[in-house]
Amino acid sequence: MPKRFVVAASEFSELSRSDTGFELAEGLTAAAQQLHETSSPHATLRTAVRLAVRILPGAEYAGISVIEPKAHRQTLAWTDEVVRSADALNAGHEHHPYWNRLWTAPVARIEDSAAADGDLALSGLGLRSVLSLRLRADRRRLTVLTAYARAPRAFDESATRLGRLFTAHVGIALDSATLREQLTEAMRTRDLIGQATGILMERLDIDASEAFASLVRTSQRENVKLRDLARRIVDASEGD
Repeated sequence: MPKRFVVAASEFSELSRSDTGFELAEGLTAAAQQLHETSSPHATLRTAVRLAVRILPGAEYAGISVIEPKAHRQTLAWTDEVVRSADALNAGHEHHPYWNRLWTAPVARIEDSAAADGDLALSGLGLRSVLSLRLRADRRRLTVLTAYARAPRAFDESATRLGRLFTAHVGIALDSATLREQLTEAMRTRDLIGQATGILMERLDIDASEAFASLVRTSQRENVKLRDLARRIVDASEGD
């Protein structure tokens, strides 16, 4: 299972000592509520990039993408087409050292893409500042939230710390949405297989265990998922 990155509450303990801290807590609570109200993992990602622009100081654009070693970077959600253009710069090429940093560190920043040690390709898109934060990671891929700004040095240490706290909320909401979707799909699959089993019982005059065994054998023989085979049987029965 991909590892989700959790930020220790102690890193933000000083926020509760000021009015700004309370405002921040209220804003993150409202964001968390919106994230948890989403209907699917994809909706969670779309909501997250929209909220990132509102919450992270200096952010003008945001995207969530998957990065694989020595492979393309796939954009999952974005606020503007320039985000997809930025991700496409790495398609089929070795990643810039900036992106490679994310395999060993939870955060990576580009202070000014137009500087000597920056990324001139991003600068050509008008993206001068970049802040990337890991959402999930395993040996094969990273899921990353990236914020962009047209001004150089737009993301300071406070923005980075806030971004880590925000991505912790995103990660929890994404896990919840994924689990809900899996449970819903499991229930649908169970009902579908039950219908197909009932149809075979009636057609072949066999009991439930024999009907289910027949489904499994056919699924293996035809190399078809049990769910898809059950759907085919139910659809054919409804067409009779």
